[in-house]
Formats: sequence, C-alpha cells, structure tokens
Amino acid sequence: MKFQSRRAICFAMGTMILCLLGTARARSQSAKTGTDQKPQMSEEAFKNIQVLRGIPVDEFMGVMGFFSASLSMNCTDCHVAESAGNWDRYADDTPLKNTARRMVLMENLINRADFGNTRLVTCYTCHRGFQKPEVTPSLAEQYGPPPPADPDQVEILPGTPESASAAEQILDKFIQAVGGAQQLAKLSSFTAKGTYAGFDTDFHKVPTEISAKSPNQLTMTNHLPGGDDTTTYDGREGWIAAADKPQPLIMLTGGDLDGARMDSDIFFPARLKQALTKWRAGFPPVTIDNRAVQVVEGTAAGGTRVKLFFDKESGLLVRQARFIDTAVGLVPLHIDYSDYRAVSGVKMPFHWTLTWVDGQSTTELTDVQPNAAVGAAKFAKPATATSRGPATR
Repeated sequence: MKFQSRRAICFAMGTMILCLLGTARARSQSAKTGTDQKPQMSEEAFKNIQVLRGIPVDEFMGVMGFFSASLSMNCTDCHVAESAGNWDRYADDTPLKNTARRMVLMENLINRADFGNTRLVTCYTCHRGFQKPEVTPSLAEQYGPPPPADPDQVEILPGTPESASAAEQILDKFIQAVGGAQQLAKLSSFTAKGTYAGFDTDFHKVPTEISAKSPNQLTMTNHLPGGDDTTTYDGREGWIAAADKPQPLIMLTGGDLDGARMDSDIFFPARLKQALTKWRAGFPPVTIDNRAVQVVEGTAAGGTRVKLFFDKESGLLVRQARFIDTAVGLVPLHIDYSDYRAVSGVKMPFHWTLTWVDGQSTTELTDVQPNAAVGAAKFAKPATATSRGPATR
C-alpha cells in the first residue's frame, strides 16, 4: 500500500479518527446499537462539526478511514500539526478541511440530482488514492499490465444461478474441517493469551487477552503502552473502551455492531449458519495467496454484507470480508485467518490479520484454554459509559 508508511505515523499518535467533516442524513434502524439506547452522535462528542452531523461516533471514525483511503493522507495532512498532541486542536479549520466539506456536499448533490439519491459517486471515485485527481489519461496504465483483482470485490456474475444449498454445503465442509458438529457443540467457552501488533503499537508486539462464551460473547483486550484497548460484544451490544481514544467508551452501531457479532460467531462455528441470513454461492473462482478459495455471502441482522472465503482443499476459513455503510461510502474490512491448531478436538485459528481503511493489526495466540470459566463480569460495560458523558470538543 503506497501510503502505509505515512499512515503508520498517524496511527502511532492515535489520531486517525478525528477529521471533523461529513454529511447529515437520516439515521436508519441499522445505525442503532443493540438496544433502544441512542448512540452518541458526532456533534455531541466533538466541536466544529459542520457537515458530518447526525451520525454515531463509530461511523464517524469509519468516515475518517474512508477519506484516508481515498486520498492517501493521514490526520495531520488535513488538520493542524498541533493536533497530534491535543485533541481539541482537531476542531481548528484548515483549507483542506474546508475543501473536503465542499467536496462532500458536491457528491451529495450529484448523487441526488443525477442518480436518484443512490450513492454512486464518492471521494474514491475520482481520487483513487491521490490527493489531486488525474484529468489526463495515462498511456502507461492503458497499455501496462492490469492491477491484480481484489478478491474481496468478487461478485456473482449476472445470469449465474445463486444457490443457498451450495452455500450450505461449503459451510458444512468447514464445520467438518474444524472438528465436526458434535465436537463443536462441546466448546462452550475459552480464554486465550497472545500478542497484538498494529499501527497503534508502531508494529511492536504487546500482550493480548481474549475471553469468549457461547453462543456469541467475546471480549478482546490489547495492553497498549498508553493503556488498555478493549473491544467487547456481550451478545446484544458492542463497544470499544480505550484510554487513548477521544471518548473513553464508543458504542458500536450499524455495520460495526454487525461485525462485532460476526467476530464472536466465528469462534463458535457450530452456530455459523444461523449467524447470517440470505446465504448465497455461485461466485467466480478466486484465489488468496495463490490458493483457490470458495466464496459464500450472507447478510447480518443490520444489513451488512459479509463474505466468507474457504480454502477449497481443506475447507478452512481463510478470510472474512465485510462492507460497512457510512455517510460517504462503503468501508471495506477483512480478516485473514491462519495457523489452525486443534484445541480439545476443535481447530481454531491462532493467527489473524485485520485490515481496513483505518489500520492493520495482527493477533497471534500462544495459549488457549477451552471451556474455561468465564464470568458475566468479563462482558460488563465499563462504568465510564455513564460517568463521563459527552465530550466537549
């Protein structure tokens, strides 16, 4: 990725999440958290939100990643340099921020006037990873080798029969590959220890701890130098609690909430068929790391599309890809799984790499304790959810 080194600097400072821009829009049912509780909105958490009003904080963070991916820019490219050490300085206006506001309004106008309010034009449509869109055709690109296809973007070709039964067969092969239904039913919980490394650790490994309980509870804590970073799904709600974020607790909504539940379901594959609906198969052949994979797609409760890629030979899951809806476009995210090891008769991935527009991280497990006692307190929402209240940014 041509802009990875620049973004790594930004993530080391923990600042990618705050480009204060956006677009107002009505909130759908999928934007809610797992309860009827109203999530904190961007304008309640931060100052000087002029265009990105009315969207939850976690979606706001995804929009920042969308901007970064579209323009190959990091936080301080748009914000003042002093914002690297001062959250409040993100509210300062800059020429690039004002330009971005105008661009978002322009996209909305084009989509509304020319495409029936269907979002077909985004920042990425023109920028394609460059700050300044190209206006002259490139002969080198025209006659050079085409870029490699992105397997995440594979779609069923028009006219190809879609088959729910074929998807079920692929899922059945996976269940058999990791131990079989009877063995999987015996796994009710686990705890694990290992290491985590990512942009937020400058790729240095730090300790991580995981606790999970069937059917779909999961909490993962990374012990970062600046304080713990914990992501939790309690079976209904999801959140991120971290000392280095502008908010101590960020509730997950929409596609982020769908993803948190999917991540928990992956660890208890006996229920994988029930995790999604509208299963589809019939995708063209694709490869990941030069290995043929079979692709199935399902839809999460909040409407998020999730693709699962299974090794055609072994049947094991090698990638999960999902596309999170935001105010400015779909944010892609994928998780690559590897190093499957048997734990009490069940094969589990001991290595996975998460990649999305807001960063990349790798988790490696060193010890897994199956059917360990995991109390309800592990999945309890931190007290900061009610004690701090909205930030005054």
